Amino acid sequence: MSTASLLPAAARANHGLTFRRLAAWLAARASDPKAGLWLVIGFALAHAVLWTLILVNLKVAQDVHMDVAEAFAWGQKFQLGYGKHPPLSGWVAGVWFRIFPVADWASYALAMATVGFGLVICWLIALRVVDRRRAFFVVVMLALYPIFNFKGFKYNPDLLQLATLPLLVLAYLHAFEKRSARSGVWLGLAGALALMTKYWVLTMIGAIGLAALIHPQRMQFLRSPAPWVAIATLAIAMIPHLVWLKQVDFVPLTYAGDVYSLSDRALNLKLVLGYIGHNSALLAAPVALAALALAWTPGMRWPSMRLTRDWSRGASPGVNLSQALNVWVIQIIVAIGPPLGAVIFTVYMKTDWGISLFFLAPLALVAIPWLRLPAVALFHIAAIWLVITLAALFASPYIAASEMAVNPNGSSTYGPRSELARELTEAWRSRFHSRWAVVAGTTEIGEPMTFYSPDHPAPFTPGELWSSGLTSLEAARRFGFIGICDTADWRLVECEKWMAENAGDGERLVMTTQRFFHGHRGPVANWKIYIAPPAK
Repeated sequence: MSTASLLPAAARANHGLTFRRLAAWLAARASDPKAGLWLVIGFALAHAVLWTLILVNLKVAQDVHMDVAEAFAWGQKFQLGYGKHPPLSGWVAGVWFRIFPVADWASYALAMATVGFGLVICWLIALRVVDRRRAFFVVVMLALYPIFNFKGFKYNPDLLQLATLPLLVLAYLHAFEKRSARSGVWLGLAGALALMTKYWVLTMIGAIGLAALIHPQRMQFLRSPAPWVAIATLAIAMIPHLVWLKQVDFVPLTYAGDVYSLSDRALNLKLVLGYIGHNSALLAAPVALAALALAWTPGMRWPSMRLTRDWSRGASPGVNLSQALNVWVIQIIVAIGPPLGAVIFTVYMKTDWGISLFFLAPLALVAIPWLRLPAVALFHIAAIWLVITLAALFASPYIAASEMAVNPNGSSTYGPRSELARELTEAWRSRFHSRWAVVAGTTEIGEPMTFYSPDHPAPFTPGELWSSGLTSLEAARRFGFIGICDTADWRLVECEKWMAENAGDGERLVMTTQRFFHGHRGPVANWKIYIAPPAK
């Protein structure tokens, strides 16, 4: 055999050796009690930074989502509630934007910091259920779940639940294991923190309660102080918010009832099926990629041969069956309960309500005792994550440009609200030589003005029953305000009527804004502007 023919074989051998060394190093780091934590923190940080860059590129031609602008507006004034929701998402946004500049990139960084934190907490959950190797595999699976990357671009109460609900589950598993009064305190505080994010978390709290009642060890848990201390702690911690709820006549519940109740059964069933299909498709991505990581063995012709070897009938020492049962029951209940309840009570069901309900699904699958997880699978799934992430980073600028080229007139996507905010700020300052204090208009236009204007005016939504409480009509009249009516909005007549009644003596303007990106023209937006001067 010639020397030339030996070179490819030698190269393949060296490649295989390097591959095995990297796989062994990663498995050793993931399994090490000290190094494992830093590995997960480093992975979560890298994931957050890379996907922040990707989102900045993908959304460069767009303004931030209205939910993000709304959370920013809430964070300008720390309250015990904001009309639609409990206050935590506003508080977090308020703290974040006191540290970071009010810019698009910082909003995407906030979203990715939230999911990055959630990844670390999910790892801590996994450690109570499976061994360290499986726990790291779970974390990478979650990073491949679209909710934890490109679908998690908008920071809002739904996304923040990816931090608070894992904390709640972690506290429950800890309390179920320790059964002490101290663990009950932590469980109660975690429950209160979750409830201060969004009332939707009652689904998870209910699932945890049912899991505790269904579990074979329920009597040991119920006879301990943990659950009763947790209930008392939760009730005490929620007192300030409950007092606020009473003061505002339970307006968040009014909001939920007005917006999400339905009388059309056909529409209800369509929405529920859409919810199930949407969230099933999102979960299919990490599950399929995890299966690929398990099946991927260099030199093996059929992946099914590898998958067959990854299953065994014997019990696995890497799974804590008692805690795994808790995870399985909780995940099954939150998967089945909400769509079933929506059908029974004819609720308008949004696909985004599933954002916070399936973070336990990867762990529930990896905790199946018959699954055998070879060390090399960690390297495989990490390599898949890295390839997908870097490919998304490389492609993101081209995707942004092509999307605008295909749909340049998407007013909801490319509406030039940031341009309007800058023009109106200049208009106010040039007339009154003072800070623009209040903007009046619909939520879709008011909150973006708060985010993008350097004056960050408080938003006032005329006629809204579930007011955020950030300002009032009296304050608007005292400080003056700019009212905005979108000429393309179906509520234009109602908006004009309110402006005529409350800004009749003010200056009236018509403004036109348009966005340009990479030579592409965005939609033209026409606005009716009402400038009401401050009271003398």
